[in-house]
Amino acid sequence: MAWSYCLCLCVSLIVNRLKYVCLAVLVVQNASVILCIRYVRTVPGERFFTSSAVVAVEVTKLITCLVLLLGQQRGNVKQLGLLLYDGLFCQYTDTLKMAVPSLIYTLQNNLQYVAISNLPAATFQVLYQFKILTTALFSVVLLGRSLGRLQWVSLLVLFLGIGLVQVTQEGSGGRDVVEGQSYLTGLVAVFVSCVSSGFAGVYFERMLKGSSASVWLRNVQLGLFGTLLGLVAMWSKEGTAIVQKGFFHAYTPMVWVVVFNQALGGLLVALVVKYADNILKAFATSISIVLSTVASVQLFGFAIDLPFAAGAALVILAVYMYSLPKAPTPSPRLGPSEQAPGPHNKSVI
Repeated sequence: MAWSYCLCLCVSLIVNRLKYVCLAVLVVQNASVILCIRYVRTVPGERFFTSSAVVAVEVTKLITCLVLLLGQQRGNVKQLGLLLYDGLFCQYTDTLKMAVPSLIYTLQNNLQYVAISNLPAATFQVLYQFKILTTALFSVVLLGRSLGRLQWVSLLVLFLGIGLVQVTQEGSGGRDVVEGQSYLTGLVAVFVSCVSSGFAGVYFERMLKGSSASVWLRNVQLGLFGTLLGLVAMWSKEGTAIVQKGFFHAYTPMVWVVVFNQALGGLLVALVVKYADNILKAFATSISIVLSTVASVQLFGFAIDLPFAAGAALVILAVYMYSLPKAPTPSPRLGPSEQAPGPHNKSVI
């Protein structure tokens, strides 16, 4: 009995520690990816092709998921091949369905580069939380999910906070502003990216719940379509220039940091979902917003004013409120004639 108790205690301690380690890494990833993209898109010198970076991210995710699937098969390459053949070709209808979120994710990844190239990192980090609202609405429409009163209030608070942040940003001085950037372009890119993120996330969740396939196999399907669609977008957008200068033109070590950071971000979210809960994930998002803002002040000269601080505080509050569990629906009270028979309320025959 003592050994089993010690074993359970050790497992509990390891899981708790792993939970907070995953959250800490997620905080760093959420904050650093925005700052790194902003840096590589605004630093003087030759610019890399953003469409090629999107393809590089998809290929990296695809390879990572294949390695994880191989680990699940205990290194048996033949079993991995049979698994992929069954999941990709025998169940081809499910594979084709993944083309929809892949197309949307490819669009979203390209739009993120557009948005961060035209908006201060702290502003983007706050405005991008609008995806909570779009995800919630698509969950209600596509999944039939019901939201509690507190969650609806949190969405209203989120909307007010985002509006407060963006209303004072355009044309204000003393911020992280680069010559040639367009605030309106960045704002539109964030809005479309949030809408596409909400739809793709809910669609992907619906696919996962309606199938017995593993998350990593679904990500392989996403990676295959994402790579193909990314190549098409890259060729149509910057194909001629890439042929002349090369796929990896102007790739610096920091650009590779961005690529690997974006590729591994989805895996971190999967770990957090497995080992943590929504409340802790909301805390991670809130801390990321604070870290991005503080780092933007130090790295890019971003100036914080009262409207931005108030709006960011409302967004952080909304993220936390939305993550709280929905209050249970109270059972209706029964009238005197509807009360169940008890020891003092028996029916007389």
